[in-house]
Amino acid sequence: MKYIIKKLIRLAQLPFIVADFWRFYRINDNRFSMRLMDVYPCIKDKTIKTGFDRHYVYFTAWAARQVKKMSPEKHIDISSSLYFAGIVSAFVPVDFYDYRPADLKLSNLESKQADLTRLPFDDDSVSSLSCMHVVEHIGLGRYGDPLDPVGDIKAARELSRVLARGGTLLFVVPVGAKSRIEYNAHRIYSYETALSLFPDLKLEEFTLIPEKSGAPIINAGPESVKSESYACGCFVFTKL
Repeated sequence: MKYIIKKLIRLAQLPFIVADFWRFYRINDNRFSMRLMDVYPCIKDKTIKTGFDRHYVYFTAWAARQVKKMSPEKHIDISSSLYFAGIVSAFVPVDFYDYRPADLKLSNLESKQADLTRLPFDDDSVSSLSCMHVVEHIGLGRYGDPLDPVGDIKAARELSRVLARGGTLLFVVPVGAKSRIEYNAHRIYSYETALSLFPDLKLEEFTLIPEKSGAPIINAGPESVKSESYACGCFVFTKL
């Protein structure tokens, strides 16, 4: 319902966009052609402050800093974000894997295909690994994958399996006070449910990106999630 309301609000602004078009058309200096058929309304951008996706801006910045701190010979990322993989490849070689491989070509970056529930790596073979804002989707069919209520558990087991002894896993999922599914977009995990995905790994750090405002909270405690509905949980795990 909230998405329908947002669309209705945007539609209500269209007359103002058209009025602005004609005002600009009358004062245009004619360096550029200007036709009504080329109108491209950007209704969401007239704001007091620049808006941004808190999850994706903050978690990619957090993860890039983690990789920089680790300075591995190579980093393996499973479907997290092309922005993240592209930026990190500027200082560390990155192999990026996705269920739907991306035709992305950059130096120091390899884009490959993989199924997160059957990763193409040997046991204990990947020392620097990330899978961020991915596992919550597995098994919901959103990206053409098979429906599977425990798809996230299978994916987490694969991440644990391939992580090397002494290696590091950067893991990110939506978190909130209660575990729930917003079908078929994603799962939202309680702090405890997220931790239960990795019984064989050690939690080194938990950073919370609050849903509505504020900077990421480094070394946040479980209680910090209790007041959240759709925040972003950033976990650093190691394998002993």
